[in-house]
Amino acid sequence: MKNSQIRPLLFATLMAALPFAQAQQAAPAQPASPANPANPAGTLQATPQAATPASTKQAEFERYLRAQVLLDRARFSPGEIDGAYGSNTRQALSGFQAARKLPVTGKLDAATWNALNADNAPTLASYTLAESDLAGPFEKIPSEMMDKAKLKELGYETMLEGLGEKFHAKPSMLERLNPGKDLSRAGEQIVVPNVSGKTPLAKASKVVVKGSARILQLFDASGALLAQYPVSTGSANDPLPVGTWKIEGVHANPTYYYNPKLFWDAEPGDKKAKIAPGPNNPVGVVWIDLSKPHYGIHGTPVPGNVGKTESHGCIRLTNWSAAEVASAVAAGLEVVLQE
Repeated sequence: MKNSQIRPLLFATLMAALPFAQAQQAAPAQPASPANPANPAGTLQATPQAATPASTKQAEFERYLRAQVLLDRARFSPGEIDGAYGSNTRQALSGFQAARKLPVTGKLDAATWNALNADNAPTLASYTLAESDLAGPFEKIPSEMMDKAKLKELGYETMLEGLGEKFHAKPSMLERLNPGKDLSRAGEQIVVPNVSGKTPLAKASKVVVKGSARILQLFDASGALLAQYPVSTGSANDPLPVGTWKIEGVHANPTYYYNPKLFWDAEPGDKKAKIAPGPNNPVGVVWIDLSKPHYGIHGTPVPGNVGKTESHGCIRLTNWSAAEVASAVAAGLEVVLQE
């Protein structure tokens, strides 16, 4: 998203500023279900009942839920975890397969399943809802920029939205995983995708964005792939600025300065405006400024759209992925933008 200026903040505040980046209270759970089998290899458990369309659909959900959790833990992000096979999961599988020197099919074949399950962590973890999860304030975010500018902060609209970002999950899937649970009560114990406890991401030496594949990749000094994330990159009106650029700075919880002259689709009558920080800010919780004027790598208020919709030329990630990328990069780092 084009942006005239972003107020710099100290990078040291980055991880502490992000609610989903704080130390999590989750502990590995071992519920007796195929989604989280005691079997460390994560193999779905056989059932003596005859397969039905409903049971087959549930088994597929559980299989892809585990695959997405393991891909996330391996830093090949499938984006918003939803237990379904879509374009972001396909790209995550392809990246994982290439890194592990497996045939690149983009499918959850046997070799890929076995490689993923080298991480024998359970699929789900238990989490006790805290007062801070429910505290809010939660407020409906208006769609128009001029209305956004009237708000003192752009926080979460609902508790479930914040919980989804904390555990990299589609909010409706969290409800599916917790039938009968009171998700509005502090102290309620629920199950969530087990995405915590990963080793710290190493510092990157180069960032590569591939527009056609809609992915961002981080590489170390030897050229080894460190991590991969789905992104939205440009459109016909605002194409990705192909070329080699550098990172100018990394800013947590940015204030966004809206300039309608930079947007071909700005609403008539829009004026310059200052949009307060927050996860539902137009650039999310992180702005990584590029040497290309008005362009950057940033978060988004709508994680489910990442990799599936267009942008105003910038590189848009989920808020949690943007935070991970921000932790691994610094000013002066090379960023290669490709078709």
